[in-house]
Amino acid sequence: MKTQYITAAILSALMLNPLSAGAEGKDGVAAVVNGDKITVSEIRKTYESAPQIQTQATFEQFYPQAVTIWANSKALQSAAQKSGVENSEEYKQQLEAIKADLLGKVYLKQEIEKRVSDNDIRNFYNQYKKDFKPQKEMRAHHILVDNEDTAEDIITKIKKGDDFNELAKKYSKEKNADLGYFTKDMMVPEFGEVAFKMKKGEYTKEPIKTKFGYHIIKVDDVRDSKPVSYEDAKEQIRARLAQEKLPALLNEIVANAKIEKYQLDGKLMPNTPAVPTTPADK
Repeated sequence: MKTQYITAAILSALMLNPLSAGAEGKDGVAAVVNGDKITVSEIRKTYESAPQIQTQATFEQFYPQAVTIWANSKALQSAAQKSGVENSEEYKQQLEAIKADLLGKVYLKQEIEKRVSDNDIRNFYNQYKKDFKPQKEMRAHHILVDNEDTAEDIITKIKKGDDFNELAKKYSKEKNADLGYFTKDMMVPEFGEVAFKMKKGEYTKEPIKTKFGYHIIKVDDVRDSKPVSYEDAKEQIRARLAQEKLPALLNEIVANAKIEKYQLDGKLMPNTPAVPTTPADK
């Protein structure tokens, strides 16, 4: 269930971290497209700078899809360059629009970074830790298949002593059977309801149907959740605080600019804040 979002996350990360430039792959090379190299290190760099991907997959899981997307993107770029599209008016116009948009984004990023201190992050984390309430969570493996008969056959094999992980590799739509630790509300209701009635070491004796297919679940561990460590949380906190400070910064920029706007009839329009304030902002 988790891995279905990885491809979209990779594409998002590529937009934020375009191809830039290790001792993995073939001498550090992940792919070669029309003579141009793509390195493992640049793929790893994007993975490490994208928390939304890290929560969905390990780098080893992310890599096969990523290298394919990188290579396809490079092939498209190569074909476009050979076509001479860079000399077209359409390309030049869109490039100028992108540059103007990027100018504002980089400026906002730099200004926001000045307004979010390490002390702010630490205070936010301390409050989070103080308010944290443990929840029951478990670690489980699962096998996901498309039809009930296959699921029942797999359960029969488990009862006979076949290895769960080997069966997952052979039959499951998701080859990584390990779901890691999760709370009940992180899973679709049908899955969560069954899983959280089970004990450590148990597996489902009947297939569990969800919108993804039919699941066989094996519970590896049950425990109370713990607060995320400061090191793991600080970048997410930084991003949240930055988002919270963005409206005030935008309004400050607009307030300090000399802006004259006119209605269709030529009359002056009143200036308004870039982001409307709400009672919570006051």
